Amino acid sequence: MKIRALDIVKMKGERKIVMITAYDYPTAKIADSAGVDAILVGDSLAMVVFGMPSTHGVTLRDMLRHTEAVARARPKALVVGDMPFGSYEPSDGTAVRSAIAFVRAGAEAVKLEGGSEYADRIRAITRAGIPVMAHIGLTPQRYLKLGGYKMRGSSEEDKKQLLLDAEAVQEAGAFAVVIEFTAPEVAGAVTRRLSIPTICIGSGKECDGQVLVIHDVLGLSEKAPPFAKKYVDFMSIGKEAVERFVKEVREGLFP
Repeated sequence: MKIRALDIVKMKGERKIVMITAYDYPTAKIADSAGVDAILVGDSLAMVVFGMPSTHGVTLRDMLRHTEAVARARPKALVVGDMPFGSYEPSDGTAVRSAIAFVRAGAEAVKLEGGSEYADRIRAITRAGIPVMAHIGLTPQRYLKLGGYKMRGSSEEDKKQLLLDAEAVQEAGAFAVVIEFTAPEVAGAVTRRLSIPTICIGSGKECDGQVLVIHDVLGLSEKAPPFAKKYVDFMSIGKEAVERFVKEVREGLFP
């Protein structure tokens, strides 16, 4: 049965939610056949696939093209398009137009980074009939302002702000919220406070769900974050396979 945004909401308190970040047709096929609940077409595409130093370099056009590729896999999982830097900040109108473009590309929800400061954007997009997944804690698009990729929630002031952000995005209409690289006790407090599900990455066990990048899971990332887990070493497996191909061609064994 096809999973929709409302199904994700109903999973809170029932079972753990599993989301994976994937960027193309074959990885979407792998993730969906494994039974994930949601596939995020993440703006981490910039770093993981394009080799850029941050997520700032990926464009809306890039994101739409990769969303189309994931959607062509026709997954049962919810397809979430990640709104890239510059696609929603300028105005509500810009945000709605970008979200509509994601839906036309095959997304069934969108995700955007930011807490209370972007509640108006969430409100505008949901008013247009598009489900929004919020994203608080470490927000990579704002690493320049944050002073780097640092864990959030380490101070009492930061903890209070994160709780305010969580409540603001829920009130604005978000159906779920990603909490990235945040102190586990803070992520747990947010999870207990909200009626919508929390999906964490590097923020502990108390959240309603977890998300990882498929390249990290498969061991294809050149440099994975400290909170990721590699379940298989596809980099070594792939290298060995290509080495065998090279050897067989040079020795006249293939074809």
